[in-house]
Amino acid sequence: MAERDDQPTEIFAPATPGTTARRPRRRAARAWIAVVVVVVAIGALLVVADVVTRNIAEQLTREQIEAGLPAGVEGDVDVSIGGFSMLAQLLSGTIDHVELSAPKLVVEGAPLDIDVVAEGVPIDLASPVANVDATIEIGQDAVNRLVTVPGIDGGLTFGQGTIGYEGTTDLLGVAVDYSVAAKPTAAGASVLLEPVDVTVGAGGAAIDVSDLIARLVGDDPLDVCVAQYLPEGVEVSSITITPGTAHVELDAQRIMIDRASLEQTGSCD
Repeated sequence: MAERDDQPTEIFAPATPGTTARRPRRRAARAWIAVVVVVVAIGALLVVADVVTRNIAEQLTREQIEAGLPAGVEGDVDVSIGGFSMLAQLLSGTIDHVELSAPKLVVEGAPLDIDVVAEGVPIDLASPVANVDATIEIGQDAVNRLVTVPGIDGGLTFGQGTIGYEGTTDLLGVAVDYSVAAKPTAAGASVLLEPVDVTVGAGGAAIDVSDLIARLVGDDPLDVCVAQYLPEGVEVSSITITPGTAHVELDAQRIMIDRASLEQTGSCD
């Protein structure tokens, strides 16, 4: 007769399908999460570094520009650097987009507001800037302080879309005063003043002033050279006149922006 085994029988539960496969997957998932966290952390650090670098670059640019303003020009300049990555721009040696604002600039004692947008600005100022667009808001009194127009007595007056000026000429031995309202047109190195209205006063003398009016209104507008007041290579692209104020737009390509270059003005020759 067989001997009885009184030991309890141990029963093993069958293994759940996929249990052993699930563990490596969990480890892989945790590894990917760790990688993502590291990548996000590195990205955040790069963003912070880029922001800090941009702020430093703006500060240094502002100080460099203010220190390099030509003689007779004073004021504070605000700088904003655009572009996707400041670090990448620095490594490339060129800043994509720079905006400058000087709302209280003083030029030879005359106040004006100026905004500048520069594209393709080299880190090394020994190279030219690819493109510069500038907008100037300047009052009538400031223009008369800075600009002298040959043949015009007194200064210029700004109306709605017109520039007024006065003069005196001799007609048949009689001193004749006249005033002109002219429409301004930007012409690169010059601003052309085309008369649209002429008033003549002969001081009570009975003389025919039709020839004088025809001469003042003639086919050739008054050519006012402005290049002599601007850095060489800068041209006037647009001018708009409102009462008491001129809105002037300038542009330049391949222009140097170091102090020596900015002090070198253009000419209308």
